[in-house]
Amino acid sequence: MSQIDETNMGLQLVNIPYDSQLKQKQNQIENLFKENIKGTYKVNEIIGMSNPDHYRNKVHVVIGSNKKGKIIGGMYQENTHRIIPIESSVAHDKKADEIINSIKKILTDFKVSAYNEDSKSGLVRHILVRRAIKTNQTMLIIVTSSDMFPGRNNIVKTIRKVHPEINTIIQNINSRSTSVILGDKERVLFGKGFITDILCGLKFNISPKSFYQVNPIQTEILYDKAIECANLTSNDVILDAYCGIGTIGLIASKKVKEVIGVEVNNDAVKDAIKNARNNNIGNTRFYCADASLFMIDLIQKDKKVDVVFLDPPRSGCDDDFLRSLIKLNADKVIYISCNPETLVRDLKLLVNHNYKLKYIQPVDMFPHTVHVENVVLLELKR
Repeated sequence: MSQIDETNMGLQLVNIPYDSQLKQKQNQIENLFKENIKGTYKVNEIIGMSNPDHYRNKVHVVIGSNKKGKIIGGMYQENTHRIIPIESSVAHDKKADEIINSIKKILTDFKVSAYNEDSKSGLVRHILVRRAIKTNQTMLIIVTSSDMFPGRNNIVKTIRKVHPEINTIIQNINSRSTSVILGDKERVLFGKGFITDILCGLKFNISPKSFYQVNPIQTEILYDKAIECANLTSNDVILDAYCGIGTIGLIASKKVKEVIGVEVNNDAVKDAIKNARNNNIGNTRFYCADASLFMIDLIQKDKKVDVVFLDPPRSGCDDDFLRSLIKLNADKVIYISCNPETLVRDLKLLVNHNYKLKYIQPVDMFPHTVHVENVVLLELKR
């Protein structure tokens, strides 16, 4: 069991029956839209999970040490650098928790020092495990404050002996005083430096910094719903405006004429191109660019886009992006959002211009938390 009340780990609803969690989220979305957006549209019933536990395929702990010098892993107490130890969580993949607990012991046995945020001394800052559920592949990332990692080879050898199921081990170097977990430099200590998962029938390579949804079961439902509501045809040209490693665009590619993906993160674009090649998909093009400027460029080139998919970060879309999107004049916009507040803010602008809100499909991507993912269908006013 965890050594911390899980409501303090962001699992605010963990003590509420799951059916009640879903009702609470449904009411939240219905009320939010009713209060903010006028018109005739439908809020569909939220899609929950048959088993809402142990869904997170990505598990991260901050590393520290106790008074006896033993390595501990957990999360910072709010507004402090004090680490509250965590052994497991109802949301975490069980294998990931098992591996992290084992790595803490191995690091202690090898007398590896934990990084101290206050003194800026010590080596290991974070441990991160990523799991590919469909392929059962596992990535271990050890984040260090320095390039130097005494005993690295023997530590890796021990980890592989204890956990032969780990497919790749990576040292990530983060020497900056920052809350960002991963640094820019990394070294592959074992394996290929990435793992491969299968999502909606396609293979996707996941590298340490790749954005990949943390709940793979609900992600398939989410993307299927997004593509279903687009009602795609074989003549459609679609734009995936926050394409990441290409997931949505590649999944939709078999239904359309052409997929254009744009993403500001160059590493993600490289992954998207590799993912297209690995799946033998030839009707996709991925570009590293600012999506707002990219859409303006498409307009200037008189490039017709029929459907736009967008899955922005929690902060939503900025005004420049939304105004470029309006000028693009696509027939349909499929907005996937992990933040209902920024979603309704953005939709207000779109529905006040040339789009009509048709429906909202809530999906419970994060059971036991207050977060709700939504797929929204917008159609161009005729």
